[in-house]
Amino acid sequence: MTSMPCPCQSGKEYSQCCQPLHDGQPATSPEALMRSRFSAFALGKADYIERSWHRSTRPENLSLDEQERWVGLTILAASQDGDQGKVHFQAVSQDHQGFTLLEEVSNFIREEGHWFYVDGETSVSVLKPGRNDPCLCGSGKKFKKCCS
Repeated sequence: MTSMPCPCQSGKEYSQCCQPLHDGQPATSPEALMRSRFSAFALGKADYIERSWHRSTRPENLSLDEQERWVGLTILAASQDGDQGKVHFQAVSQDHQGFTLLEEVSNFIREEGHWFYVDGETSVSVLKPGRNDPCLCGSGKKFKKCCS
């Protein structure tokens, strides 16, 4: 699994991108933490999602939807001011009903050298690509030849 492309779509291999964070290395920025959390959702690493969620807002029980595949991430903006940060992103998921776009402006805080996700303002919408559009799953095929 370590030689695969990183799910966060950074263009790096997983072993050189999000895996070190999943294995315990602190994120260097709010964007790096956001990317690693997306990869954790894509890979089903609920333990990492919990560990990277600030204790003040972390849900008591976190369960991932096994029918949902996270297939795309776009970082629209990222900023850091001291020990606080924001990341505006769009994430695409797929389940048996189709594709969904989650857009969020996330808030992060750094404590004792570690970044944590705090909360975010989200919007969710259904995506329906056109038949000749590239498939949202990242296959490189046209939607009509892939996930339609």
